[in-house]
Amino acid sequence: MLDVEVGREGPPPRDAATLIVVRDGGDGIEVFCVERNKKSRFLGGAIVFPGGKLDEADRDPAWRAHTTETDDETFRALGVTACREALEEAAILPVTDGSMTHDELLALRTRLAASEITLLSFLAERSLRLDLAGLHPFARWLTPLVESRRYDTRFFLTVAPPGQIGAHDDFETMSSFWAAPQKLIARFLAGEVQLAPPTHRTLEFLGRFALVADAIAATRAASLEVICPVLVPHKDKSGEETMALVLPGDPEHAVKECRVVGRTRYVLRSGRWLPEDPP
Repeated sequence: MLDVEVGREGPPPRDAATLIVVRDGGDGIEVFCVERNKKSRFLGGAIVFPGGKLDEADRDPAWRAHTTETDDETFRALGVTACREALEEAAILPVTDGSMTHDELLALRTRLAASEITLLSFLAERSLRLDLAGLHPFARWLTPLVESRRYDTRFFLTVAPPGQIGAHDDFETMSSFWAAPQKLIARFLAGEVQLAPPTHRTLEFLGRFALVADAIAATRAASLEVICPVLVPHKDKSGEETMALVLPGDPEHAVKECRVVGRTRYVLRSGRWLPEDPP
């Protein structure tokens, strides 16, 4: 799932954005998840939130007229990325000044894939704006230096727009579903699904709350400092040797303050990165 190699110095990271879409369910918060194509060279087969790399077109000044107001150009570009990727991978698009149905989103996604229209021109035609005001900055994860593909990814939390149920695209994403965070974590620990450390840590955060409003309120205190895992050798008390990705706050990480609540390392066990404490 992760392509890490000891001693490797990967390429410079590319800007990216991820959209964590949540809703209130019958038994608490639910989050929309997609399964990446197993053929993908980055996180292939993993359960993730929709997202991807920033395109230069996401920086187009024309977006100012078709997004909710912000003076932060970087935030605007990353917000556009998060919304665009959510549409492409999950048929979800936060908009204001109007609404979109599930069928309309599927039709728009098809037209975009066929290059019949651009998202910018569609929004202008419908007098809609991307609802960047509804995107709550949540975290910033930097792919480890030893990865073959590296991304500087900003995570945003948003409430599912009314009537938008989501759907994978059968290309980049092969399945999709709404899940209670704790239930998905249980499936991961049972070996049924693959989760990357940022996804697992986000699910742990969401699982602390019964209501979406409470989770969003808690993002105001979330650290937006970079979280960059570092690959280190890991040796158990039993003498078993493997590798671990350590987070800020771990004794073997150069950054000593914790930037995200939870265990400070992910240890490689049978092809999965499992959360553990230092030995």
